[in-house]
Amino acid sequence: MIPSPPDTRASLILRLPDAADAAAWDELVAIYGPLVFRMALRQGLQAADADDLVQNVFAAIARSVAEWLERPDRGKFRAWLLRIARNAAVNFLTRRGHRSLGTGDERVAQRLAEIPAPESQLSSEFDLEYRREVFRWAAEQVREAVADTTWQAFWLTQMENLPIAEVAERLGISVGNVYIGRSRVMTRLKELVKQFEEVE
Repeated sequence: MIPSPPDTRASLILRLPDAADAAAWDELVAIYGPLVFRMALRQGLQAADADDLVQNVFAAIARSVAEWLERPDRGKFRAWLLRIARNAAVNFLTRRGHRSLGTGDERVAQRLAEIPAPESQLSSEFDLEYRREVFRWAAEQVREAVADTTWQAFWLTQMENLPIAEVAERLGISVGNVYIGRSRVMTRLKELVKQFEEVE
């Protein structure tokens, strides 16, 4: 049986104000940590700095999630997390830029902070990374639940764009079974992704 999707939506978010709920925080970091990390890398941070940024972002969430939950106009959690991550990246780059300039001129750091980030592009990239992370999770669940031949029929035809006949020959199955296997995997992937994103 395929495990249920990670508890990433409302029920998980409602558990976050409880600092003792390590399982909720572990789940949150497992889901969103890679997204924040890749966003930080795209913003120009080195891997070690991106790791630090991820910790800072989740520390900021821990400090303010209870207050955020009380706001009637809070919007989506993912958008709030992106805003925190973006601000943390700007702050980090500003501090780093200020240190590397070595002028001691606070106006330089202020001007860097005032440069508008391409918010829609960053949001789009974050959403794309989120969708990729959801697909990775769903693919892992489906791959564990289906026969290897069924998974390979899907992967080789959909992800590697190999011709159906070539995949059938390679796997030693009929063309019809390639279509059936691919269809089953795609259907289950769609179900899992829909289930995962229903509340988010």
